[in-house]
Amino acid sequence: MKTLQEFLEEQISEELILAVLSGSRKKEIPSRVRIRPVELKGRILYQASSTVGTKVFHENYTRKELLAYMEQALAGDYSQLQVQGSSTDGSVLVSKKGKQTIKVKPHAVKKPAKILSHNRVKQYILPEGKPVPFLVDLGVMSLEGKVHVSAYDKYKQINRFLEFIEDILPRLSRDREITIVDFGCGKSYLTFAMYYFLRELRGYDVNIIGLDLKADVIENCSRLAESYGYDKLHFCQGDIAGYEGLQKVDMVVTLHACDKATDYALAKAVEWDAEVIFSVPCCQHELNSKISSELLEPVLKYGILKERMSALITDGIRANLLESKGYSTQILEFIDMEHTPKNLLIRAVKNGKEQSTDKLKKMTEALNGELTLEQLLYPRDNEKGAV
Repeated sequence: MKTLQEFLEEQISEELILAVLSGSRKKEIPSRVRIRPVELKGRILYQASSTVGTKVFHENYTRKELLAYMEQALAGDYSQLQVQGSSTDGSVLVSKKGKQTIKVKPHAVKKPAKILSHNRVKQYILPEGKPVPFLVDLGVMSLEGKVHVSAYDKYKQINRFLEFIEDILPRLSRDREITIVDFGCGKSYLTFAMYYFLRELRGYDVNIIGLDLKADVIENCSRLAESYGYDKLHFCQGDIAGYEGLQKVDMVVTLHACDKATDYALAKAVEWDAEVIFSVPCCQHELNSKISSELLEPVLKYGILKERMSALITDGIRANLLESKGYSTQILEFIDMEHTPKNLLIRAVKNGKEQSTDKLKKMTEALNGELTLEQLLYPRDNEKGAV
């Protein structure tokens, strides 16, 4: 078996696309560090990015410095390293006792590594100036690849979402077809972006299903997918709560599913044992309609504060419920808060470590805050078997 030093020497090269250190063992360090090659004044350096609170920090390393940093990081600070390269993917898992498990998986098809220019211009996964057919047809880009001013927020949102997906790529298998369901896909900007990114740019064998209630939306998206030759991108009309037909799904996406629809989508994801879940909840009316607390009454009497507190608490409850079912969860900012106060994203990745709900139950009981998701994941005895 390869030593850690041998593994790093092979992986940290001109073929590196992305490396992610995660599983921090100390509270004072970032939970994860993303590393990618950048070009700075004609030199290839490696930029390590981490987020602390709302601030993003960057540090550039030479290859030699990065190798030393990563060895030290895996010696005590982090328990996991995932590496994506143009020829191979690799991983390192470090147990609490220090045992290292190293795996390397070659790609069937070599993918070119992209070295970003280090400058003040934001480098997007779907760069401006290169026309992408679905972005042109959906009104985001011109035929020359220029982003329309009125669609720039949408363009940034699409790229931000693809960055979230890029972080979890090591969790998706390259050995088989990956099934992804997008509940409430709407006009499907992000559904098309997922397919294009995963299949066309990264070479994953994906089968993506977009689900929405609106027949005209489904008809238009199906027509576009067929025109691009996206033979593994399908659109179906249907309801989240009643959707059947799949036994196993690898990734579930639910963006702006209104109120309880988000709960039904998350419950479906858990039922399917999905490896990854992305959820941007919307219109959290359920808790707002019943939250009560004598202690918080001086604040809850103000309608706008009650609404915002209910929305934040609702998403926190959902994240904790997913953790209770064996997921590692994060709540991230989807796009800049100045555009909308509702775009927080819950990202959940399966880790198999179920967490206790005791503290959560105390809080929800105190606030009269039991959600539909809790009822779906933990049905009461007298409700079992109910249709």
